[in-house]
Amino acid sequence: MAKVVVLGSGFAGHTAVSFLRKNLGKEHEVVMVTPNSKWQYIPSNVWIGIGKMTPADTTFPLAPVYRKKGIVYKQAKVISFHPEGDNESDRPYVLVEYVSGDKQGQQEKVDYDYLINATGPKLDFDATEGLYPGKNKTVSICSFDHAEHAWKELKKVIDLMKQGKRQRILIGTGHAGATCQGAAFEYILNVEKLLRDEGVRDMADIQWISNEYELGDFGMDGMYFKVGFSAITGNELAEKLFHARGIKFTVQAGVYKVEDGKAYYENLDGEYKEIEYDFAMLIPKFSGHGFKAYDKEGNDITEKLFKAFMVVDADYTPKPYEEWTVQDWPEKLQNPSYPNIFAAGIAFHPPHTISQPRKSKNGTVITPAPPRTGMPSAIMGKTVADNIVHMIKTGTDEVKHLASMGNMGVACVASAGYGTFTGSAIVMLLDPAIPDYKKYPKYGRRLKMASMGVHGHWMKKILHHMFIYKAKMKPFWWIIPE
Repeated sequence: MAKVVVLGSGFAGHTAVSFLRKNLGKEHEVVMVTPNSKWQYIPSNVWIGIGKMTPADTTFPLAPVYRKKGIVYKQAKVISFHPEGDNESDRPYVLVEYVSGDKQGQQEKVDYDYLINATGPKLDFDATEGLYPGKNKTVSICSFDHAEHAWKELKKVIDLMKQGKRQRILIGTGHAGATCQGAAFEYILNVEKLLRDEGVRDMADIQWISNEYELGDFGMDGMYFKVGFSAITGNELAEKLFHARGIKFTVQAGVYKVEDGKAYYENLDGEYKEIEYDFAMLIPKFSGHGFKAYDKEGNDITEKLFKAFMVVDADYTPKPYEEWTVQDWPEKLQNPSYPNIFAAGIAFHPPHTISQPRKSKNGTVITPAPPRTGMPSAIMGKTVADNIVHMIKTGTDEVKHLASMGNMGVACVASAGYGTFTGSAIVMLLDPAIPDYKKYPKYGRRLKMASMGVHGHWMKKILHHMFIYKAKMKPFWWIIPE
């Protein structure tokens, strides 16, 4: 009998544990360790943040689903990693601490034969002085409760506009190394559409700020799409949208501090500037959790497992941007020191950014971190699970399935405004996720179609219901692609 432990119940972890339980016999134990009591469909947080959905629409309790499927569920957070066991046992384990229930505060050694780290990021609001939801007129949509709070604060702003008081809205990234520009992009377009629906658009100054080198980069080193018989860049697409909707934008900006109604940032020219606002939604930096790892004798071996996130089979050799290749990116998502440990989603440490790194004249790195959420996370979760199932069933160490972002196509449906008949969304395909300029010298990727319209809005709503159905592991859930 084998025991597989999964850490984290986001897209990567929940997908992994679902396929592990489906494809392993009952004689094998599958364990989920997560501090969360609910699963959440994060892409719909943007709609919670404008009052079009509630947390109940996007979440469900994990315990009943795991109990029904025979998955051991421990609502606990990870304290440390012990891949060689300790003086009491040779069994590798993770030390966890329960965060709820009768065992709250108690620690436990959870041993394993195989381990999947899918703990995702720490929302590092502290990396930017003053940036925390509920302080200094700032909000977040990074979790369902944050998004619910964002809607409460946005409603207050709308009420003030209805009273004839002009308001300044600032949306974007709140750190020089932040990622998830896409979520902020969706939110600013949805907020703008909502203000039009509420009849107060003329009372709002809407401003975008981000660490992208150019608008529409999204940390993906730029994007190109086929529209009709010609190509359009992500920058051209985003600029057209912003100009059409009267949204001002500032890029190449690393926000380093916020005060009550004021954001301070540094740009690539080394200038220090500020923007005043009445309502701000700024995506924080995503950081590692600071996990420690120890060998059998208790010596610190953290560097074998972690840089900031988990070390996997990537090429971490420092090299200039011109020498980056898709081969730098991991395929197995396997730790080189301990081959029974894997990482998926944001939990793995990338070899470098995707977009070209740039520093200000003061030496500050102002570059988006590489996005690894959503579809890529789920694909990685399934791939890692499939490999572990293969290892258990064959009794070998063979890694049969690969999941490099350098060979992975991804789809994105970005909401541009909610509305049954007036909403819209941009449907985009990127293949591969990591640009390969040797294989595709002109654009770095295959040129794929992009479209925008109410059909995109309905597609995004269908995906919302489809993936919640899949996550609940209802009948034939596995036929829904990642």
